[in-house]
Amino acid sequence: MAKRHSLGLKPIGTIYSPYKNTGEVPYQAYKNEEISQIEVFKEFEEGLQDIEGFSHIIVIYWFHKSQGYQLLVRTPHDDSLHGLFATRSPHRPCPLGLSVVELVAREKNILKVKGLEAVDGTPLLDIKPYLPSVDQRTPVEVGWLEGRLERRES
Repeated sequence: MAKRHSLGLKPIGTIYSPYKNTGEVPYQAYKNEEISQIEVFKEFEEGLQDIEGFSHIIVIYWFHKSQGYQLLVRTPHDDSLHGLFATRSPHRPCPLGLSVVELVAREKNILKVKGLEAVDGTPLLDIKPYLPSVDQRTPVEVGWLEGRLERRES
């Protein structure tokens, strides 16, 4: 069994996307057909065994371009201030990103995915398989976003 590391996070790879800066990353990228590549470092490649059997994976990464944060923020959904932890803002005290993406292909230590909301060069922290029976919840309430998401998605 591999030894656990301290809270000092160690990337396991790098994300390569078509988005060169944060302004290029589309809102709701999960709807986007753009392909991003996730390079898992060679030392961790063996850990990808059997991942190609999953249609979707959870990707956890570090918002390396995020600078600072505010506890009250405005979002693209409205002009009201909301608590940071009630939003999906990338500007956070601990700038972790999480995306559920479609796994398109695996070529050795490279994963091709759709729907990743990350800038080119983003450090990859972890990958997990998406399991609807475990990860999907019902019923779900969306708090202050009630009625706002449906309008944006139509």
